[in-house]
Amino acid sequence: MRSNFPHTRLRWHRVGSATAVTAALVLAGFGTAVHADATTSSKVTWAATPCATPKKAGELACDSLRVTGGTTAFQKARGITPKAATPSGYGPSDLQSAYGLTAASASNGSGETIAIVDAYNDPNAEADLAKYRSYYGLPACTTANGCFKKVSQTGSTTSLPRSDAGWSEEISLDLDMVSAIAPNAKILLVEAKSATMTNLGTAVNEAVTLGAKFVSNSYGGSESSADTTYDSSYFNHPGVAITVSAGDGGYGAEYPAASKYVTSVGGTALSTSSSTRGWSETVWNTSSTEGTGSGCSSYDAKPSWQTDTGCTKRMISDVSAVADPATGVSVYDSYGITAGWYTFGGTSASSPIIAAVYALAGTPGSSDYPAQYPYKHTSSLNDVTSGNNGSCSTSYFCTATSGYDGPTGWGTPNGVSAFTS
Repeated sequence: MRSNFPHTRLRWHRVGSATAVTAALVLAGFGTAVHADATTSSKVTWAATPCATPKKAGELACDSLRVTGGTTAFQKARGITPKAATPSGYGPSDLQSAYGLTAASASNGSGETIAIVDAYNDPNAEADLAKYRSYYGLPACTTANGCFKKVSQTGSTTSLPRSDAGWSEEISLDLDMVSAIAPNAKILLVEAKSATMTNLGTAVNEAVTLGAKFVSNSYGGSESSADTTYDSSYFNHPGVAITVSAGDGGYGAEYPAASKYVTSVGGTALSTSSSTRGWSETVWNTSSTEGTGSGCSSYDAKPSWQTDTGCTKRMISDVSAVADPATGVSVYDSYGITAGWYTFGGTSASSPIIAAVYALAGTPGSSDYPAQYPYKHTSSLNDVTSGNNGSCSTSYFCTATSGYDGPTGWGTPNGVSAFTS
């Protein structure tokens, strides 16, 4: 069995048996965690969503965390008493303001299709999406008006995978983040029949076949020697911006974030400030076992546009966005849990945010790998220079610094310029 020990939040590509999975989860101490965060007035509690633990041998995990109590930064700043009936995390106007996207979000993205790839079926996906968009005054995105489409990994609109409450939470998070950033874009939800790399990768290929130029993936697993084969089979799509969450287990490399063909997306803690920007960010790091992923791949070759010298192979991450649950985002979800508003974090939030920013920036060049775009426009990003996600022998692998670093890449969006050719 391969795992990211000593990280609490494990990721697998393949393990010997379901029994081994269960035993490892018990040893790792999964369950609700209580965290003190400097950005909040009280302790915030959150738990890994059910899809953050593999259901059986060989499955990958989602990268989402759901707040269960306490006062988030959003609530503290607005003097809000948490209520399940109202949003308790950052909404579209907050995220657009934080990342300099207000004007672009209002006018860009029309005609573009952003694909969300997840495992299993969310039977309430379209209805929950409608609740989110209606509450925030975003244009309707439905099957009827041609904005929303849900398919299986084979492209079927009728023969869908079995429903799953945990992955439905992930799906709601992904759909809402794409809506928050690019409300004028179309959304394609592709549901893999299970959370194996083979099925999720097949879903990525189907998304591209159906015309998506932007594909978000909020899941990950431990690296393996098979990753270079997965690269060529599922992620080598010139002209398509493919984003992947860097992981939630703190310092350590995951796949497919390590693929040389994707934009790997790290996570930050996002808070309001008195600066000219009005916002500040640090590396998301709750503890030594929880925070944004980063690191030097053991298997994937270094892409030509990545020039850091401490890692001879692929370095994670490229860019970043909000992921700390204590400074989390609002999501509406109703399948498998009490219908209502929830606050989510994890790099499952940052990946769809960045995919949507790419969509606002316009269709990539047909032969381009859009992961290289931020490397050409580094001055058009918010450089995150404080915080770390663990201990490492090469400082920038796990510690923010001026310029490039592993946890946050070149930084977070400051408009769309860094995401164009």
